[in-house]
Amino acid sequence: MLLAIALLIKLSDKGPIFFSQRRIGQSFKPFNLLKFRTMVVNADKMGPSITSKDDPRITKMGRLLRKAKLDEFPQLLNVLKGDMSLVGPRPEVERYVRIFRNDYEDILKVKPGITDYAAIEFRDEEAVLRRYDNPEEAYVNEVLPKKISFYKKYICEVSFFTDIKLIFITFNKVITGVAERTASGSNIHSS
Repeated sequence: MLLAIALLIKLSDKGPIFFSQRRIGQSFKPFNLLKFRTMVVNADKMGPSITSKDDPRITKMGRLLRKAKLDEFPQLLNVLKGDMSLVGPRPEVERYVRIFRNDYEDILKVKPGITDYAAIEFRDEEAVLRRYDNPEEAYVNEVLPKKISFYKKYICEVSFFTDIKLIFITFNKVITGVAERTASGSNIHSS
């Protein structure tokens, strides 16, 4: 599946397959988070590090990968390298960590993860941010503070059973989300 996605990215646009972004990990140690590239080449130099659903930098293939959350698969390599775990607070870019440094003193005592309560709650974050005139300002002032409260909730409840529960909820949300989007997409095309 990973090879098929890589091939589709390469065929749809001639840029690199992967996107790497510096994130802050456990104990404030930076690492390079991997994703399948879903945006035009040099998108990071053309706008903010957050995106809304209508962001013109997102490629056609990127929209499909993001809908199904398939762009996140390369993070399994981050897990294998030891930079991340399957479950834990999502890793953030340094600029936002600096703004909420006191909160991240607690959050970064654990390894960041691919999924957690915040990832589930904000699984369609781009649609949330689309409602604002300034998505980056909304992210800093409204979305990230809510995510931080979810990160702290996870840290208070951390256990093997919590992790298993969050993995199952994540799979369920991704599968039902893809099914809903596919159904709504086919309804649009059939009318």
